[in-house]
Amino acid sequence: MKIGINGTGLVQKASIDAITEDARAALSDGFSSYWIAEHPTGGFDALTVLSVVAQEVPDIELGTAIVSTFPRHPMVLAGQALTAQTAIGDRFTLGIGLSHEVMMAQLGIGFDKPIRHLREYLSILMPLLEQGKVSFKGETLSCEAEIFKPVEKRPCVLVAALGPQMLKVAGTRTDGTTLAWVGPKTIKDHIVPRISEAAAKAGRESPRIIATLPICVTGDAQGLRARITKTLTMYGQLPSYKAMFEREGVSEPGELALVGSASEVEDALSGLMDAGVTDYAASIFATSVDEQLRTRELLSRLGRTL
Repeated sequence: MKIGINGTGLVQKASIDAITEDARAALSDGFSSYWIAEHPTGGFDALTVLSVVAQEVPDIELGTAIVSTFPRHPMVLAGQALTAQTAIGDRFTLGIGLSHEVMMAQLGIGFDKPIRHLREYLSILMPLLEQGKVSFKGETLSCEAEIFKPVEKRPCVLVAALGPQMLKVAGTRTDGTTLAWVGPKTIKDHIVPRISEAAAKAGRESPRIIATLPICVTGDAQGLRARITKTLTMYGQLPSYKAMFEREGVSEPGELALVGSASEVEDALSGLMDAGVTDYAASIFATSVDEQLRTRELLSRLGRTL
């Protein structure tokens, strides 16, 4: 299992310099990848940010986890992704997802039939990335286009997929999934079997499974779990995540966090690997410099051995 850093906690600063510094530190500490999300209403474009970061930080995978599909026509996203691929190179990964109905409502965008939306979206996006052209007419999305200059190798494409239908689409049409707030039991018993079966039937390689969960080496695991739950309560209320919480047998975000002593956190990471996670994107949730340093040191060490 590869270990990377999820820098989404910095996105609200809307500072390319801050993210560049964080990505540079991730490279220096030996991490394999660096990921940022794009908030639909945040006004901070992840693809542009990573294209700039790549000029300063070489030799580390740079990925979005995730860019929302509803606000962008797939032709627009294909153009952005291919431009980013030109700037970043083969180490760029495009993670996309539906986001959430409540967030799309803030933009005045409907959330009707999300599975149909994803199928139609990928019916345009993937041919543009793979062949450089597409001719598709769907119920809600259509496109007749041929891009100016196809890249030799398309970026890796991941879909945030949680439900059975989403996992089937992701496994059939893309390179894997990127997960947030999904525990090891659910990954092992639900995510991996469904997406792997879909990929195998489609003749695709085994899918990547990227997982992000809060992590911290701490002497106060109970207190930190309570703080995570209080700070991030909204994630347990979103329907798609709530369904995953129920599958895992937990009710609060803090219960999913990988927190405790160094050995306890290491065991939790091993549990993710055993569940089928191929890449862990660490979201460090530390309350002190000491916790930050100890967590980062453990992750750096394990990144070289797992």
